[in-house]
Amino acid sequence: MTSIIMADATASFKDVPELFEVELGESLTARTESLATFRELGPPDLCHIVKSTGRTGQRDIGSYHFVSGVDASSSASLAAYINSLTYSIEDNSAWFSKSTAWKVRNGCYCCFNAFSRVDIRVDVKIPGGVNAYVVDLRGERHEATPEIWQETYLSALLRAILYSDDPTYWLEAYRKLDPITTIEGELRFLQAVEALFMKGWQVGSDPEIQVATVVSNHLTAGVMKYFGNSGRCQPAANLFEKLAAREPEIASLLAKSYIGMNEEVKAVQIMSAAMKHTPHSYTLLHVQSDFLRSKGRPDWALKLAKEAVNCAPSEFVTWEKLTELYIDIKDYESALLTLNSCPMFTFNGRDAHRALVPAKVHLPFQRQIGDILPEKTKSDDDVADPALLRLPAPGLRGTWARAYSLLTRLVSDIGWDELLKTRSVVFVMEEEYRMQKAQADIQKVATSYSAGDVNENVAVIHEDGSVTAGSATLADDDASTRGMSSPLSESDSKTEIENGLNVSAIPIIRVSSESDTEREIAESIRNGIAEQNEQSMTLEKPVQAAAGEESEPSQASNSYQEAFSFTNKRLCERWLDNLFMVLYEDLRVWTIFRAEVAHFKTQHVAYRKTGLEWEILGDLGMRLHHKEEAKEAYQRCLDTSRYSQKPWAKLLEMYAEEGDITRTIQAAIRVAAYQYADYTEMTYPTLIARSFFKLGQIHGHAKISYTVLSMGLPDPILKIMDSYLQYGKTFKVEGYDF
Repeated sequence: MTSIIMADATASFKDVPELFEVELGESLTARTESLATFRELGPPDLCHIVKSTGRTGQRDIGSYHFVSGVDASSSASLAAYINSLTYSIEDNSAWFSKSTAWKVRNGCYCCFNAFSRVDIRVDVKIPGGVNAYVVDLRGERHEATPEIWQETYLSALLRAILYSDDPTYWLEAYRKLDPITTIEGELRFLQAVEALFMKGWQVGSDPEIQVATVVSNHLTAGVMKYFGNSGRCQPAANLFEKLAAREPEIASLLAKSYIGMNEEVKAVQIMSAAMKHTPHSYTLLHVQSDFLRSKGRPDWALKLAKEAVNCAPSEFVTWEKLTELYIDIKDYESALLTLNSCPMFTFNGRDAHRALVPAKVHLPFQRQIGDILPEKTKSDDDVADPALLRLPAPGLRGTWARAYSLLTRLVSDIGWDELLKTRSVVFVMEEEYRMQKAQADIQKVATSYSAGDVNENVAVIHEDGSVTAGSATLADDDASTRGMSSPLSESDSKTEIENGLNVSAIPIIRVSSESDTEREIAESIRNGIAEQNEQSMTLEKPVQAAAGEESEPSQASNSYQEAFSFTNKRLCERWLDNLFMVLYEDLRVWTIFRAEVAHFKTQHVAYRKTGLEWEILGDLGMRLHHKEEAKEAYQRCLDTSRYSQKPWAKLLEMYAEEGDITRTIQAAIRVAAYQYADYTEMTYPTLIARSFFKLGQIHGHAKISYTVLSMGLPDPILKIMDSYLQYGKTFKVEGYDF
């Protein structure tokens, strides 16, 4: 291993990331062993390189990197990529140097076919020939047919499009290239989609979709993202027009495309005709529902959403849509009940390679572009208060994240107190359930004891519903599920503070690098100076909802039911009960944060946080729909030395939404620098392109171009910024001609 590390110092690529192997070929072996675990689109392509000096006794070294966007339509196109790497190797040798230059001896390009569930591989020997073959899930080799090549080509394009700007999918040494750069390339893409469209369900779907269908899968998602991000829905409409003749359900995608083109009359005609052929298509019902919602008729949209639930009751998205519409019409009780009915699925993330420990990591830095970024080193701005790091909401994925988003929308509309009241109205609470259960158990005990015995021996009802004799009271047993709004004793308060859950007092998130003055202010808050904020700081902790063993809790004694009944209540799903606690944690930290900000302002003292803390607080504000406060937090993060793309990316979206050209471009420059530093060498589809095209629809591309030129940017950065506008010109994105 030592010889490998010493040798690779002069064997690295100039501008391509690499992971050097400990054992030659281990990355290929690991990929072969992992093929059976790829469930959907598969991971990015793997490019394995073997380098040699040609000297006797000198060991060859192996390295690899991941890549997407390479043309995978033939063995020649994949071999061309490997050949291009021969020009990227560092050449440190000179005529007077004793060292021997390293050269690429051979390479292997691996690309997963998501339709047939096989790996296509191309071995390239330099100099020498090219050998293409297929490896199945058992590791056996087969011949590559034209059909396999077409499926592989489309699989690679879909990965490049869908993985292009996914912030949750990160790989080290992952190079992203432009998948489609010409009109001819786009036509080839459309032809492949048309040929394989009916097989689209085989490549899987988003985690929120339980069953992939011909219209809900990664293939349709890729097509809609590619054309939708640039507002060019005409090519998609032409494609779906041809396909709808073969499969009526595709009319939902066709109608969505026409709506994207502002051809609403045509879209309504298509939806009307399609309903006669496929009245039970939930995707078609959703397109109609969204259209009515956009026209300010959520009441009509609600009826269609209800029908969609009846058509696909096992799909999360139908219940999600119905919940959204109940919130729109301010029927919050129905919204909460509908949310409780959502079917939740286990989250399966994107397919990924098995992680190996490399002998060395080579990540070349593009100096001309990266000079505008902070140093990529750990600093004090990369640490944060444990209370912020422990927030559970950022870890939510799939249906859980979508359900939480609905819950935050509810609390944004009606507030926390009203949400808790609504929750207690529609759901059986744990205390209520146990009280009713206790009544039945007490009556059973009463029948087995005399009246005197019952008076002498108090029956204690435990949390599991069992009954024993003793002197304790039911109130003591109920301690674990009582609300937190009642005053705490001194010992209780201390315990709660240690657990990070005390909200009766005003807890303080630690202020990093506090000065003595700041510590005094923090102490003054603890001592009650912030009493003016006391009302806003009081946040009731949600008591647990019931999820008892009995499905019919109303079977308790009839006499007790006269005063108390569960006839109109339901049991709350345990996952939703957990999400309420997640929301409580978010609100608790946010309330403390805003109270601190307000107090420091009144004291005219700077309120300081680390870069990571500002970033977390920005994310928290976005989750809770406090957009302006979130924007401020992200902007404060930029004032620190933290190396992070996220705050720039979030601000880029906000500025583009506001139509602010100058700030959008300034943010885009930084995002582009971060992307190129991480080897994202692509123009579209990306966040920057989407933001530019959104601005272009209003202001035109010419104004954006003039603004970029007026900034006096270095040539490498100017070239990158211009590439987005050149894409718009090539593909005639709206605004390119004015």
